[in-house]
Amino acid sequence: MVDESDAELIVLLDEDWNIAGTAPKVQAHHQDTPLHLAFTAYVFDEDGRFLLTRRSLAKRTWPGVWTNSFCGHPLPGEPLERAVRRRLAAELGCTAARIDPVLAAVRYRAVMDNGIVENEVGPVVRVLLDTPPVLNEQEVDSVRWLPWKEVLWEIDHEQTDLSPWSVVTIERLRDLGPEPWAWPMALPQELPPALRCPA
Repeated sequence: MVDESDAELIVLLDEDWNIAGTAPKVQAHHQDTPLHLAFTAYVFDEDGRFLLTRRSLAKRTWPGVWTNSFCGHPLPGEPLERAVRRRLAAELGCTAARIDPVLAAVRYRAVMDNGIVENEVGPVVRVLLDTPPVLNEQEVDSVRWLPWKEVLWEIDHEQTDLSPWSVVTIERLRDLGPEPWAWPMALPQELPPALRCPA
């Protein structure tokens, strides 16, 4: 299991999504969180079922909330695929057979009841696992596998409460079509500038 240091840096961005500096992740999320680079991952199995996860109660932001499969912050200079694999190992204790960017960049800003702000921009990736999840309980409380159309039905009928970034990204993914494995891949040149680096 990956044990990430509290000193991990996130990449700060300006309003054109260019690199504007770095900051320790543990200090960056507060009532005035600066815009920073992230990614949002959606794990599917070969039949198109989606892996929903419930954030650990130990998480500082949105504890106990159901959300997309996992998220992360690329380190300075870290290629997207490497960042996805690092966070997949840290949160779900497994590896990926396939990682596809399907949305080049989605921006979202959300505020918790206690005033802590999430303020991110980054790609959305589709992931196929090649080993079963082994949950890191500090990150993930529980999981559910659901057909994608059932996820959309639950959202449309207000049957589930999801993290605010999941609501935003799922609506963008809905526009790509009903079959997750038929979604086209995003173009590398459309990624935020900080991720247009060689692997």
